[in-house]
Amino acid sequence: MAMLNRRIFGAFALIGAVILVLLAAFGWSAGWLGSRRISGGDVTAALEANGGGAKPGYRRAHAKGLCFTGEFVANGNGSALTTAGALRAVTIPVLGRFSMAGGNPLAGDGRVVFHSMALLLKTPDGQEWRMALDHTPIFPVADVASFVALQRATTPDPKTGKPDPVRMKPFLAAHPEVKAFQDYMAQAILPNSFANATYYSINAFRFTDAHGATRFVRWQFVPDAPLAGLDKQHLDQLPRDALFREMIARTAKGPSRWHLLLVAANPGDVTDKATVAWQGPHRTIDAGTLTIRAVQPEEVGGCRDLNFDPTILPAGIAVSDDPLLAARSKAYSSSFTRRAGEGPHPSAVGQDLAKDKLQ
Repeated sequence: MAMLNRRIFGAFALIGAVILVLLAAFGWSAGWLGSRRISGGDVTAALEANGGGAKPGYRRAHAKGLCFTGEFVANGNGSALTTAGALRAVTIPVLGRFSMAGGNPLAGDGRVVFHSMALLLKTPDGQEWRMALDHTPIFPVADVASFVALQRATTPDPKTGKPDPVRMKPFLAAHPEVKAFQDYMAQAILPNSFANATYYSINAFRFTDAHGATRFVRWQFVPDAPLAGLDKQHLDQLPRDALFREMIARTAKGPSRWHLLLVAANPGDVTDKATVAWQGPHRTIDAGTLTIRAVQPEEVGGCRDLNFDPTILPAGIAVSDDPLLAARSKAYSSSFTRRAGEGPHPSAVGQDLAKDKLQ
């Protein structure tokens, strides 16, 4: 009997130990144990605080935007790298959005910040390829913790309207990649139109071809329009919606075009840090042409209620080992959920255009 009791006790002890392990694993994944992991809500909250508080109904990042429509004509060359249907010889309708970085939808366009382009390509079989691209080839931080820390460090001081140097100095000392990005932005041309900027995927992705070979790829949309820059010394004199109005006027005269260039990684290229640019010559494939034929303010366009999550990908393309991708997906989802529950919003650009018609 004593032997039987010991066996029963041992069995229950083993079961209890397994349950404790499972509970511990669940607690860790939920962020209850150890150092708390950063959620999409944390990122959204940091963006809101940096922008002076929540702006109900608007995106928490890139709040100011303009919808567009057009098509992507793939020439089939991209099939050398991936089986994705969007890169076979096919024409696909495109829905997208131009935007400026920042959480204030009423901010002026005269700022040294990202100019961005988001895209949705949907193939006839229903597969989607969503993209969120910036006009810079690198990103200021490599992980979500650094991104949240950046938002907090650069939150404007209410007294000065500028980041507090007491916060910024130690942050930049701990994040030399942010200082390198600031130096890049200070020297680089700031496009004077959405139509003449090159837009980069920022992150690397995994492309798999018909033979099962997988390689890392970044891509970029290179414009037909020649690059010209804003005068950085007089950005404060630029009308509030100058870039958006320019794009509306330009599109009324004719379409704008970009070539999609797929850039395959070389051995040794860094694929898990968006802060690192790939140097030197790379295998590059011109995979097709993006044409934008019409633009619309968000209240009448189709882009307002879209979440341009860059991890929504077609078969043949997958996320890489870059930790920013999962973080971007969670943050976009959190932002989308919040604004979806806040009701529709009028865009700053749309309000300006409406005033023009009344005058």
